[in-house]
Amino acid sequence: MAERAGRLSARQVLALVADDFRELPGAPGEPGSDGPLGWPGYGASRVRAARRTGEQESVVCGTAHIEGTRAVLIAFEFGFLGGSLGRHTGDRLEAAYVHAREHRLPVVPLIATGGSRMQEGMLALTQLQRVARQSALVRRAGLPQTAVLRDPTTGGGWAALGAGADVVLALPGAQVGFAGSRVRPPDADPAAYTAQGQLEAGAVDAVVRPEELRRTLGLWLRLLTRPSTAAAPPPRALGAADLPATGWEAVARARSPRRPRAERYLDAYFTRRVAVRGDRCGGTGGGMLCGFGEHEGRTVAYAAQTGTATRPAGYRLAARLIRLADRLGIPVLTLVDTPGAANDAEAERQGVGAAIADLFDAVASARTPLTTLVIGEGGSGGALALAAPGNTWATPDSYFSVIAPELATAILKQPPEQVPATAGRLRIRPQDLLELGVIRGIVGHETHRAPDGSS
Repeated sequence: MAERAGRLSARQVLALVADDFRELPGAPGEPGSDGPLGWPGYGASRVRAARRTGEQESVVCGTAHIEGTRAVLIAFEFGFLGGSLGRHTGDRLEAAYVHAREHRLPVVPLIATGGSRMQEGMLALTQLQRVARQSALVRRAGLPQTAVLRDPTTGGGWAALGAGADVVLALPGAQVGFAGSRVRPPDADPAAYTAQGQLEAGAVDAVVRPEELRRTLGLWLRLLTRPSTAAAPPPRALGAADLPATGWEAVARARSPRRPRAERYLDAYFTRRVAVRGDRCGGTGGGMLCGFGEHEGRTVAYAAQTGTATRPAGYRLAARLIRLADRLGIPVLTLVDTPGAANDAEAERQGVGAAIADLFDAVASARTPLTTLVIGEGGSGGALALAAPGNTWATPDSYFSVIAPELATAILKQPPEQVPATAGRLRIRPQDLLELGVIRGIVGHETHRAPDGSS
């Protein structure tokens, strides 16, 4: 079953992931009718599809509990005309989204579709606009949408219900792509149209085995449906406890390979966590870890730099994470640790400046509380873009600087032996940052500043 779970029927996949499913009333369709275009044989095809599958349309919509969280589920029946979208499919989808908004429920599309139903022409294609509007209204209502991509997920169904979801999970081996196998270019790389290929391209957050799907969906739904108005507390320091004597010592500590990195901080802070991956623009990773986790019984979103130069995809991923958390009312924790933004030619071609600007905008626009801890290097604007104004903290083995001391020395046309002195003049130690009002406090030390900057 694991290999072909993507080809399970709608009822089978619902039984795989949910308990106590209750179907919502659906449009009955037009049995025997050849549809709005009078397409020869269309009515007979619908009758055969209904007899074969036991369904009256290509989607089954209802409510159920997934590991304790109630949600609206939309399960596509691929056996009914390839899971295609027609007018009455649109009726059912719209009713499901309306029910979700009225009852404040998350939406879980379980997708297996070949796209829009050609026997209904443009009337079928315009159902994508209906779906897009309903999805946007659910998004505006602050409700999460977590899609599961089955085999196949192609055409407008992928674009409107899959790729537009907040979190995108996929089953192994599923065909996923805008172009189906019969319409894509003959020289196309088939790997690009797979769940794994979409994961590597940043369009999917995780590929999940069928036997793990219920548990994974349940965790995602539980984390995404627990808003909170209180800011996340900064993590405790995991490295050195004493403060550096000089600016250059602060730099050396932050650059030490023995210093704790983001993974250790996240593991210590969260009892469980799930990752979002991909910037939805073809990039993944980029020196950033993002996701949602459970801290002291509530959900906190996180965006954490990994100690390397942060690439454009990393900034776009962090902006995506912060905007999603803001819309769901979930507080955000960011961990700053980068020598700076990547500045090679490829980073410029990928739009590093625009990506940093977008992250600045996401942080500045967020209504949900943000908390930042500088855990290592705080390299210039590439680090500042991730920092929470008025609520940034630092560990004793970190620094924050307008520029790397080596680069500042070179710009000033001074010899390399002046680098330590330049580091001191920049006042980049944690205690300097506190005195200057740049940070709110040093974790592990009692002295701190209030949000208004007073001691």
